[in-house]
Amino acid sequence: MSFKAEQIDLSDIIGDELPFLRRYARALTGSQRTGDNYAAATLEAILQEPAIFERSLDPKVALFRAFHMIWSTAGAPTADTEDPVNRMESRALDHMSGLTNNTREALLLSTIEGFDHEEIGRVMDLAPEEASSLVDIAIAEMEKSMTGKVMIIEDEAIIAMDIHSIVSEMGHSVTGIARTRDAAVDLGAKDRPDLILADIQLADNSSGIDAVNDILAQFGDLPVIFITAFPERLLTGDKPEPAFLIAKPYSEEQVRSAVSQAMFFSSTEPLKAG
Repeated sequence: MSFKAEQIDLSDIIGDELPFLRRYARALTGSQRTGDNYAAATLEAILQEPAIFERSLDPKVALFRAFHMIWSTAGAPTADTEDPVNRMESRALDHMSGLTNNTREALLLSTIEGFDHEEIGRVMDLAPEEASSLVDIAIAEMEKSMTGKVMIIEDEAIIAMDIHSIVSEMGHSVTGIARTRDAAVDLGAKDRPDLILADIQLADNSSGIDAVNDILAQFGDLPVIFITAFPERLLTGDKPEPAFLIAKPYSEEQVRSAVSQAMFFSSTEPLKAG
């Protein structure tokens, strides 16, 4: 196979996995800009040196392994070290310094991307047992990091109550549940949240994205987690895009991880350091 043909073949293989790499890179770094920069750098490196992409592995595992090689070589940067203007700023770097090395990567790979411990080991070049230990450590450390007030924007009652239960068990307080855009805006005005968990399609066919934008217009930057059955629709390359995105059907572990990550990177004053 010629070099050009190999590039085209790699592009086809990688294309389906790219939205998930971008999601992971943003959650890992805490920034759309920083995450996208390193996802793009990974693709460029693979196209220039195809051997970086190990074809013997599952395509998603191979792509994420290549990303980790590039990201680690660059010093495992986050928005705090690379993007001082657009970062989810303030307390994140201080908390990062207190975490056990490699725990956030392992946690995200497990709970957000759905890799098992053997796959995490391949991505991070670790034994499966070490990957499992890192996930356990990360969960404990991240959940102790911060607590705050969470707003839930969700029109399906069962899902809303499930999310309410998960968030409450983590030690956060819930300001309320809104089923429409107008209700969400009203709720936000009454009780300023530290974090928003939002569905995309709401009860009256209004948009969770519009509701979030209305609330952010009141308060400025707040961490937001979108929960949607169609995550690829929010990973188009246009701005703004969410750093934290959960696909339906979700697991409890995914919600707990995303909430902890978002709280961890938040700069909002009402958050309480754990």
